[in-house]
Amino acid sequence: MFIELEPRRGTVYDCNLKPLAVNLVFESVYAEPNQLSREQKERIAAQLAPLLALERSFLASRLDRDKAFVWLARKVSPEQAQQIRALKFKGIGMIKESKRCYPNDYLLSQVLGFAGLDNTGLEGLELYYDNYLKGEPGWATVLRDARSKRLDLNDTTVPAKDGYHLVLTIDEVVQYIAERELEKAYQTYHAKGASIIVIDPRTGQLLALANRPGYDLNKPGHVSKDQIRNRAICDMFEPGSVFKIVTAAAALEENKVNEMTRFFCENGEYRVANHTLHDHRPHGWLTFREVIEQSSNIGTSKVAQLLGPDKLYEYIKRFGFGAKLGIDIPGEINGSIKPPRQWSKTSIACVPMGQEVGVTALQLATALSVIANGGYLMKPYLVREVRDRQGQVIDYYPPTLVRQVLSEETAARMRKILIGVMENGTGKMGKLGQFTAGGKTGTAQKLDPNGSYSHDKYIASFMGFAPAEDPQVAIVVTVDEPHPYYFGGVVAAPVFKRVAEDVLKYLKTKEYTQQTASLK
Repeated sequence: MFIELEPRRGTVYDCNLKPLAVNLVFESVYAEPNQLSREQKERIAAQLAPLLALERSFLASRLDRDKAFVWLARKVSPEQAQQIRALKFKGIGMIKESKRCYPNDYLLSQVLGFAGLDNTGLEGLELYYDNYLKGEPGWATVLRDARSKRLDLNDTTVPAKDGYHLVLTIDEVVQYIAERELEKAYQTYHAKGASIIVIDPRTGQLLALANRPGYDLNKPGHVSKDQIRNRAICDMFEPGSVFKIVTAAAALEENKVNEMTRFFCENGEYRVANHTLHDHRPHGWLTFREVIEQSSNIGTSKVAQLLGPDKLYEYIKRFGFGAKLGIDIPGEINGSIKPPRQWSKTSIACVPMGQEVGVTALQLATALSVIANGGYLMKPYLVREVRDRQGQVIDYYPPTLVRQVLSEETAARMRKILIGVMENGTGKMGKLGQFTAGGKTGTAQKLDPNGSYSHDKYIASFMGFAPAEDPQVAIVVTVDEPHPYYFGGVVAAPVFKRVAEDVLKYLKTKEYTQQTASLK
């Protein structure tokens, strides 16, 4: 009789080698139906059913099979294994197997995903890197003598080859901070959903990624698709005013404006074709810098008209919108941006302020990183390296430059403007105490089923980077249908503030600790 020997699935570590997904040894219960009488089978089914919390009829059907080996229950608890062993049933045995366990329960749920009973990855990184993690099974031959007594495994055993380990870019401490603050906002504003991304803008390494609602990775059997869905990469939404950074950066790069170029913002009402554009409060004359600081829709529309549809569309694509970024996890979508030939007469007013455009939170994070890092679009990624059981690096994934989007000069000018948003504009509630930061607010109306914009359903968002003089983190926060408050500057900006402050303090302490350790 042949028995498959299960490999141990590789461990998933954070960037500091703290385990996030591990395999622990459990025992699985098997039977040898061909060695059992009818009476023995009935007694076994009757006594094991309550111990294993299974239907008696299910166990009876397994025992009735004309086979030398059948599984009765996989990876039972230590208490169950002890109780079954105490019964000393003939023809019932135990085999040690490993079971996937997640030490932090809910933390990083949509990123890690989970593995099934057979240790095959089913969601998230567990699925994407399954070929590395799962290993290769081995085989053993069970011999019996003339009296059907089981003998030891013979020399033809082929040992299992255990899986490789993953080392992520994710920092468990940063992830905890991000999830803690996202959960507060999700609960406080009774939101339908929420996402947060913390990325190193210099490299594209994701330090944290979280969504709400989440789920317990150790109990994936009864979670809904809504809980499993990685909203940050697979939910498309109109971004609203956070998208104005693209229009602003393009106008500076193309020398259409400078910081002091003045725009008349029509005292809050501006007719474009058959549509009247409004600002959230009326403005008269504003400089270009003030247009972005005060998030004027009318001023941004006039900036976009200087650029023209084709040039604006070019920069939207250069910033990474409308295409997959290639992150190493399942589920990423393209987003949506129509080419200018499909624009209506009002599109030149709507697109610059984040309407008629579909984006993901991840696309916003990488676009903001362009401004934070000096003008470069970096590919976002989650896995830094793959290691074998001896700790040797099998595959290493370095930062990947996709393209240069802006000159370093334009990126630096944009950072100063976004600092102004925090100091003088709509982002004041995101202003940090100990560090400088730049950012942009967004409050986007959602579309109703009839295609018109809703007046009571919004996505509140905030994107920011810090410290402003040398950005180490870029953070995007989106909150879906918050209430009673729904402005990005009120709902999402404070989340950025709390996360950025705690993360920067932690990274500063971590850097100091590492430098001290290297000197010893």
